Amino acid sequence: MSAQGNRETEGSVGGAGGAVAGGAGHPYDPLDPLDPYDPLDLGADVDRVTEAVLTASRLLVAVSARSLNEVRDSLTLPQFRTLAVLSSRGPLRLTRLAEHLGVNPSTAMRMAERLTATGMLTRSANPENRRESMLGLTEAGHAVVDQVTARRRHEISGIVGRMAPGHRARLVEALEAFSAAGGEPPSGPDSVPTTWR
Repeated sequence: MSAQGNRETEGSVGGAGGAVAGGAGHPYDPLDPLDPYDPLDLGADVDRVTEAVLTASRLLVAVSARSLNEVRDSLTLPQFRTLAVLSSRGPLRLTRLAEHLGVNPSTAMRMAERLTATGMLTRSANPENRRESMLGLTEAGHAVVDQVTARRRHEISGIVGRMAPGHRARLVEALEAFSAAGGEPPSGPDSVPTTWR
């Protein structure tokens, strides 16, 4: 067997030449300077992705801010996030809403009170525990979410349209994986799993 064959055999079974799999179905070969799958670069890869996401997030925050400027009732980004969470997940207990927002229950309560005063949120009794109340969107709250989302969709569509087709295809897969890792449900009318409430 040739030297190349020996090296491939060792890599495939986790021998000295390639014990670490650096990619799906690809044995890492530390003796090959052209092998891109270096486990020592995993930390650098995470850093690069993190920086790319941070850059993209700045763009998305700017898009979000512009979309909120068109709302009749002045809303802050945290307030709109509250509406968006309730829109995607359905009515929630205050403690669950606070968990999804990553804030203290007292902070979530103050935000809910402001949004209730503007007619965007409603309180109803929890059918499973009458001592608790459920927070949900009113028709006005749903209308605001739909309006802001439509404005964001229009602007983001323009940005995506300027990307190369191949980049768009890869972006869909990457963003779906990123959203799933962060626990964000997909958008759409059928995306409110009851187990998340």
